[in-house]
Amino acid sequence: MRNFLSISSLCAASLLLVGKANGAGLLTPANAGLPELEIRQHHVNVIIMDGYVTTEVEQVFHNPNGQALDAVYSFPVPSKAAVGEFSYWIDGVATVGEVVEKDRAREIYEEERAAGRDAAIAEQDGYKTFDLTIAAVPAGDDVRIKLVYLQPAHTDAGIGRYLYPLEEGGVDELKQAFWNRSDAVTEAFSFNLLLRSSYPIDGLRLPNHPHARIQQVSPQEWRVSLENSAQRAHADTEGGDGAIVEAANAAADPLVSLDQDIVAYWRHAEGLPGTLDMVTYKPSANERGTFMMTLTPGDDLGVIEDGRDWVFILDISGSMEGKFATLIEGINQSFRRLNPQDRYRVILFNDRAQELTSRYKLATAENIGSTLQLLEALSPNGGTNLYAGLGRGLQSLDGDRSSGIILVTDGVANVGVTEKTQFLDLLEQNDVRLFTFIMGNSANRPLLESMTAVSNGFYQEVSNGDDIMGQLLLATQKVGREALRDVQIDIDNVRVRDLSPESPGTLYSGQQLQLFGHYFAGGTADVRVSGRIGGQEKVYETTIQFPENSTAHPELERLWAYASIAELQNRLDYFGEDRDAEQAITDLALENGLVTDYTSMIVLSEEAFAARGIDRRNRDRVARERAAREQRLAAPVQNNRVDTARPLYASDRVSAGGSSGSGALGPWVLVLLLLPLAQGLRRKIDSKKV
Repeated sequence: MRNFLSISSLCAASLLLVGKANGAGLLTPANAGLPELEIRQHHVNVIIMDGYVTTEVEQVFHNPNGQALDAVYSFPVPSKAAVGEFSYWIDGVATVGEVVEKDRAREIYEEERAAGRDAAIAEQDGYKTFDLTIAAVPAGDDVRIKLVYLQPAHTDAGIGRYLYPLEEGGVDELKQAFWNRSDAVTEAFSFNLLLRSSYPIDGLRLPNHPHARIQQVSPQEWRVSLENSAQRAHADTEGGDGAIVEAANAAADPLVSLDQDIVAYWRHAEGLPGTLDMVTYKPSANERGTFMMTLTPGDDLGVIEDGRDWVFILDISGSMEGKFATLIEGINQSFRRLNPQDRYRVILFNDRAQELTSRYKLATAENIGSTLQLLEALSPNGGTNLYAGLGRGLQSLDGDRSSGIILVTDGVANVGVTEKTQFLDLLEQNDVRLFTFIMGNSANRPLLESMTAVSNGFYQEVSNGDDIMGQLLLATQKVGREALRDVQIDIDNVRVRDLSPESPGTLYSGQQLQLFGHYFAGGTADVRVSGRIGGQEKVYETTIQFPENSTAHPELERLWAYASIAELQNRLDYFGEDRDAEQAITDLALENGLVTDYTSMIVLSEEAFAARGIDRRNRDRVARERAAREQRLAAPVQNNRVDTARPLYASDRVSAGGSSGSGALGPWVLVLLLLPLAQGLRRKIDSKKV
């Protein structure tokens, strides 16, 4: 029997907030004797519709001191975020930034700063943070900035998730040593989310923010608002249209701190069909078009009935300090989901790897209880030898049984083997499938996502604001079912190119697949989706229409460019330095106005832009995107399904709350049932710290 190995990597951060976490905030050099600036206002507006998300963040910084000071604001890089707009108010007018090669952008900023002119810059620090720097905030004055980023939107087994990352991941030791961080908002905070869907939504929840105002406008449109106490009390007295599902509590809150992620879940109605949705942008008949297809497969992947072996590889390095109690609770819940015929092992790693259980144990209540006692007695310490832990877990697998490995780490390897290519080689040598939970902000997503891709597995991201038990169950449902492997998508009769992803790989139960690409003329296209289930080929076919012109979604150009850049970066990471690939990434970012590892966004006065000969292409692109967004918001909710005449799938899609999948409880139900348990554990942990 072929060994089937799954690895769920829950990247280091606990799912329940334990103690005070550092958050997104203003940075002041440590030991420099400089006074701090303030975050006076922090306002977030989120629009989720048509298969992607637009997040707009507007902030006001204040300098209460008697000298001009630079403002440096840092926050975690959101997953797959394409930053395309950075605006800075100069003389009361919002000025949109332009993308320049990274070194040149920093040089321009320093020159303008030294000359005493207004300037700001947005830079990306690898996978860790976006850093925004504003030159010389005047004494006693305010500055205002705005950042806008785009992301694809997904559902998994009918459950959608949006994360606004605020908790700093704590993985950059050099930055922690150099900077002090201030994350308090002193005047006003708001978070507003609009969700529109082509399909009915049963409910929307913010598990970590029970005082959020949630309003159902229609079966396909929901709104969320979070505000500080003064704003919220005013809103409560005004009332409003629509049913308030969760009323806000008008009790006074403490000062707002940007140290807790905001996570929103929504659940689609049961009984929806498998579908092919598409949105396009083609400004005229003579210009190239861009499309985004979203495949939501029907539920036709069977259940795997045989027992499985599970190997838990747990990070007990020093970075887990303060998070380990919650980790143990998550493992406890995972243990108790095992079947009686399952077996398990536990591997621990910090500077080195060791085995806690010494051999496979049957998943009996007695064995699980003994193992949990040993885990609870551990104290995290030392470095992170991820390679040793992974290698130890891959040993002694039983080739006659399906095996699952749950790896718990942030992926920030700093002891032993640390080169990304060696991790990828290790996985390729073992012919494994990797199921990854990327848990916590500033985790090494590039490493973990590449490991997942090489192994044809899947990953899920988990925040401290998520529910670990529900996420574990969602993964367990996938591991316990067949998968569509070697997926290929063919589009005929309409010329398409520049597809991303080039090789979709494997689709697991409940997963969606998004495909970006270009097309050159409208027309009727035949779409064929093929793959293997077990040893059998499976084919799905439909006919769809590409429009000759379509102006509703100019943001697709940035989303396509970001997806293409990500594939180029993965190639760079795997094969090593490649000047052509680096130049291709830079060119794509410059053409499409994106902040990357190779490009930054600089904001100057209009006179300075003109003097330096910097074209205002991004300003014009932003104007198109804003106008299109306003038109979409003014229109009714759109249905983006394109396979109605000839459905691509014969069966309904997977639903987490329904009968699909293994187990009696779906992840959506588990989120609701276990939230009180999670909050109780938090109170229990906090009481012990008092």
